[in-house]
Amino acid sequence: MITRRSFLKTSAGGGLLAATHGLAAPALAQGTATKIGYVSPQTGPLAAFAEADKFVIDGFLAAAKAAGLAVEVVVKDSQSNPNRAAAVAKELIVDDEVSLMLVASTPETTNPVSTICQGEGVPCISTVAPWQPWFIGQQANAGDPASWKPFDYAYHFFWGLEDVIAVYTNMWAQLETNKKVGGLFPNDGDGNAWGDGKVGFPPVLSEKGYGLVDPGRYQNLSDDFSGQINAFKSGSVEIITGVMIPPDFTTFWNQAKQQGFAPKIASIGKAILFPQAVDALGKQGHNLSSEVWWSPSHPFKSSLTGATSRQLADDFTAATRRPWTQPIGFVHALFELAADILKRIDDPTSADAIVAAIGATRLDTVVGPIAWNGANLPPFAARNICKTPLVGGQWRLKDGGGYDLVITDNRTAPEIPTGGQMEPIA
Repeated sequence: MITRRSFLKTSAGGGLLAATHGLAAPALAQGTATKIGYVSPQTGPLAAFAEADKFVIDGFLAAAKAAGLAVEVVVKDSQSNPNRAAAVAKELIVDDEVSLMLVASTPETTNPVSTICQGEGVPCISTVAPWQPWFIGQQANAGDPASWKPFDYAYHFFWGLEDVIAVYTNMWAQLETNKKVGGLFPNDGDGNAWGDGKVGFPPVLSEKGYGLVDPGRYQNLSDDFSGQINAFKSGSVEIITGVMIPPDFTTFWNQAKQQGFAPKIASIGKAILFPQAVDALGKQGHNLSSEVWWSPSHPFKSSLTGATSRQLADDFTAATRRPWTQPIGFVHALFELAADILKRIDDPTSADAIVAAIGATRLDTVVGPIAWNGANLPPFAARNICKTPLVGGQWRLKDGGGYDLVITDNRTAPEIPTGGQMEPIA
């Protein structure tokens, strides 16, 4: 297959393409901008993940201009659809001729974009998906670890399933329960990974003395969770967990209340990361819990602007009149990385130079230190993954309305302060 990379290396067309990019390359046409592609789910059921995109990108472009970096960001919407994500990634590479691809938010977006970039020889950095569904989900044979291979062009930073399991069980241990857990795992990249019998929740929960009631995979955008609710009631479940898209958890939680199912703890990934998703539940969102990947309490600051986590969150609220949301930090960090990498290379049209710069990264970002150095990772993932810190928190209803996300457990990342202890759902 003739990829964009092989075309550049073997044809005169490479010189024509190089002439469209000028950052940090005096021999090229000066003043032209290096193109960065960015893909996220701006519409569809995952759109909450992209709520802060415009705010972050506008800030990045302003900071880049102030720093004298000539960059252009070409944004594409995956529409929360993996096929669409792959198609727009191809457009960015072939039509827009981007030199670096950035992608965020759930395996349904990150995986197809990263796979296209790997095939086309275009450097890609992704985030906001646990590393196992990202890395394993792109392997030719996900069931055969011996066949797994590292990637040449795709890199990822986020936490892993081992981290979210530790955070959840640490939170649960703060309360008295019968240790019976109900699993809500959809038939998608996240759900299949979280519910996997080898790398997901089941084996770890068993080791820690929890019993899991897993009714099986369901389809996203389901309108009836009676089967799951009945299974949890029959199994005397007092804890529920899973990884749901926001509309599905709203449907499940409302039906659970209607059918008299009232667990003591509900720790749900993805769906209740966002203030608007919890607000949609009215008073029924009080003391729901989730992993916390980024918050204003995180003791980190931007390498690009110098803003602290608190300042970045406050700036978002001032600009949009909306509450802060967790993806702000990670999307901002993507662009911190882009700026840092482009500053360290001479030729932004060279995929090899960009990949080498990615691998050599040592950057303190607003989500914590980023370095692809293999720390706390199995050997097969050491080249392509950088882990970031993770804590747990609960949504608490405020007296005047709305919710605060209170960090209730930091045993996995003591540098991030807590703001309270776990409370049972009333």
